Amino acid sequence: MTDIHPTAVVDPKANIGDGVVVGPYCVVESGVTLGDNVALHSHVVVGGLTRVGAGTEIYPFASIGLPPQDLKYSGESSELVIGERNRVREYVTMNPGTADGGMITRVGDDCLFMASTHVAHDCIVGDHVIMANNATLGGHVMVGDYAILGGLSAVHQFVRIGRHAIIGGMSGVENDVIPYGSVMGDRARLSGLNVIGLKRRNFAKSEIHNLRTAYRMLFAEEGTQLERIDDVAEMFGGNADILEIVEFMRADSSRGLTQPR
Repeated sequence: MTDIHPTAVVDPKANIGDGVVVGPYCVVESGVTLGDNVALHSHVVVGGLTRVGAGTEIYPFASIGLPPQDLKYSGESSELVIGERNRVREYVTMNPGTADGGMITRVGDDCLFMASTHVAHDCIVGDHVIMANNATLGGHVMVGDYAILGGLSAVHQFVRIGRHAIIGGMSGVENDVIPYGSVMGDRARLSGLNVIGLKRRNFAKSEIHNLRTAYRMLFAEEGTQLERIDDVAEMFGGNADILEIVEFMRADSSRGLTQPR
């Protein structure tokens, strides 16, 4: 059974799952799919070719799936896909993809988007991501699982944020952030590892110790970056967490790596 308020405007062509709640003055357009038990509080707009996963809750005045804020967008039928059990708070904006970015914006499961956060066109956001108030992603940004973006932070287009990384509040992130990294600053610089986050997620002391050792080697002053990466890969060849950082640093990217001061 669904519960659609009499003042809501729901297009008959929209695909509405079981147990969906659509509150007062919401608008749901024809291309939208709302999974089972999705809840839209009052004054939510969901448009375009948008799929919202089961159990996701969207709070008042959020604007979900409307055309990208990109001058190159020319009306192509791109998508926004939002996973399950997300909490999307007040005034959040999420835009679909564009022809230049694979035609899709994708959000994972179990994320929290606090008030006034923005997910731009062609972003790929993983699972268990937290974006605090007014954090913003430019187009084509990739955010790994369990990453945390502090309030008022801004991430430049095409930047990659690795898994378990944390972005300090009011930071401007112009370059890629390694997995498990911690960055902060007006123009963000790497300040170490997200040790508090790793402890909260039950990483063992030995795992954190190995990550710290690898971090010091990767960003030492001796040798070239490529040489340091190769040395770490050789020393920690059986450590999946450290190899994740190594592969992240080796991967092609249009942005550089965020470095320590």
